[in-house]
Order: sequence, then C-alpha cells, then structure tokens
Amino acid sequence: MDDAPFNPSLGALLWDVDGTLAETELDGHRPAFNLAFAEEGLPWHWDPATYIQLLAISGGRERLRVFLSDQGPEPPDPALLDALVRRKQHHYTALMAAGAIRLRPGVERLITAAASAGLSQAVVTTSARLSAQALIERLLPGAAAAFAFLVCGDDVAALKPAPDAYTLALHQLAMPAAAVVAIEDSSNGTRAATAAGLRTLVTLSEATRREPLAVFEGAAAIVSQLGEGGSPVSVLQGPACPDGLITLSYLEQLAVPS
Repeated sequence: MDDAPFNPSLGALLWDVDGTLAETELDGHRPAFNLAFAEEGLPWHWDPATYIQLLAISGGRERLRVFLSDQGPEPPDPALLDALVRRKQHHYTALMAAGAIRLRPGVERLITAAASAGLSQAVVTTSARLSAQALIERLLPGAAAAFAFLVCGDDVAALKPAPDAYTLALHQLAMPAAAVVAIEDSSNGTRAATAAGLRTLVTLSEATRREPLAVFEGAAAIVSQLGEGGSPVSVLQGPACPDGLITLSYLEQLAVPS
C-alpha cells in the first residue's frame, strides 16, 4: 500500500517529464514537429523509428538543431529554427488539450502518496519550461501543487546525460543525494541522475522499452511502469514488487549508487 511505513531517509522524488509522467515523445512531440514541418512547407516527416533514434539527443530544440544541421552543408537558419520551435509548441499544447496525451499508469497515485507522506517533489526535465508546465497544468491539475519547483532545459548549460539539472535540483532541495530518488525513462536521464549520485528508478516508456537493459547502467531498478489497479508492474531489474505497484516502501529499498 502507498501509505505503508517507510524509512524517513527517503526525503524527495525527482520526476522526469517526457516518457515518465506521460507518453509525450511519440504521441505528442513527434506529431507536433511533423505538423510544424508541414506548415513551413518542409518535406520532412519523422516516423516513430526515426524519432526514437533522434531521442539520443536531449532537448527538443537541440534535437531539431542537430537534425537541421544534417540536412546540408550550411548551418541551420536561426529564424527557421525559431519558427519551427514556436509552431511545434503550439501544436504540442493543442494535442494535449485534445486529449492525445495521457498520464502513465500509477503516476498520479505515486505523486499523491508522496505528497501525503510529506516528501518533497520536483520536476527535472530537458524540455522547455513552457512544455513541462503545459503538461503538468493539463494532466495533473489536482497534483501540480505537489511539485516544489521545476528544473528545465532552459535552466542549465548542459542537458542530460550531464548531471547539471539534477545537481541544481539537489541544491534547491538542500538534501543529500542519498535521500532522493529520481524517476526516469531514458538512458540519458539515467546517466544524468546516477552521475549526480541519485537512486534511479527507470520506468520504461514506448520510446525506450526496446532498448537493451545495459544502456540503463547504474539504475537501481528497471520496471515496465509504476503500476495501477489491473495494470501491475513487471520488474526487469531490481527488487521484486510482489503487490504489483511501485510504492514509497519500494522506492525506499532501492540501493544508493556506489
């Protein structure tokens, strides 16, 4: 149960957004980019396989910049890059409003349980602040207040897999890394969190579930999802989860990276 006693050494949860809170990558960001390309009269269309490959690059703007750089010998036109980012953000927000993006199983349950237990919670994402805030306000209206702050791609010089965003979050929490669990879905996020000394739970998303487990080196546990009634967790690596739900008690037993 989520309200079972747990060790008070678990003081905070740090949540990734894309792929962790919701299946945003393939269902939101990818189609939003494609709509932006079409509006600009560009001949590009990112299918799921192409987009999954592009996810090796953290941050939507940086992902687009690298893609544009690969299209020819000239550097990307900054005006085109800016226009595409604006159009993409508009479509991403519209897709969310239309219900195309939904929370993953167990997300709201665990956020609510952590808030009730008095844990600090925050968001650590490579996404732009506008995108992250739009998702939280739309999909977590009842739990948004649980997040003390957001660390976004705009806030740090180096995106994941660099640990900068998590290091900044730890500074804002004023807690030791051993008291904090990061919840991630990607190898870049896992590398960032573990480099900052955090216990890291990987909850595989549609974009990452086909990757070999070895790319999540350092993760304390790797699971299929957080679990909800009728949709239990499968543990691929880490402690067993006999009740089928990732709870605070489960998170507390995760090993601190050595």
